[in-house]
Amino acid sequence: MKDARLYTTTGFTYCIAHKDYSCGIPIQISVYPEKMVFWNEGQLPEHWTIEKLTQKHPSKPYNPDIANTLFRAGYIESWGRGTIKIINACKDHKIAPPLFSISPPDFQLQLTKYTGHGLKEEGLKEEQIKIILFIQENGSITNSQVQSICSVSKASATRYLNILEGKWIEKQGTTGVGTIYVLQVHNLGT
Repeated sequence: MKDARLYTTTGFTYCIAHKDYSCGIPIQISVYPEKMVFWNEGQLPEHWTIEKLTQKHPSKPYNPDIANTLFRAGYIESWGRGTIKIINACKDHKIAPPLFSISPPDFQLQLTKYTGHGLKEEGLKEEQIKIILFIQENGSITNSQVQSICSVSKASATRYLNILEGKWIEKQGTTGVGTIYVLQVHNLGT
């Protein structure tokens, strides 16, 4: 993956600050051609959900002393913005939104760069792959753009978008002009 150093630093810093060190299991980083997965044993604060991580939220690191050390060393710019920064970095570097998943006691962060090959292995058709790669590169897509890049009618473009909506993309705006589709942030677990 391009920019692997940025993703490794960001993901690893997040893992260090939020790890449950009482378990004795090291942080694990798995690197694949199209993705990086960061895993550690950790947990969310009580009554938090994965969804909360994708929105503005207060900082409640599992290890406040370690988080403070990382902050003073310059690895963390401000508390409570780590997950938002990861989401924005993914947009800025044109990769898919991060996947946060928790299945206690496991916490995982996955960063993925969609490729035609990888999407084909997921069972997507050529037109669907074009749409997702276009969004990844440009940030969003409209029905008109789908018609253009796939050389299809408005009805076919709408059908393709409807098939992808909910699993791969999400609609922003109401029906008609001004409606755009962006890659969906995936969250698994509580």
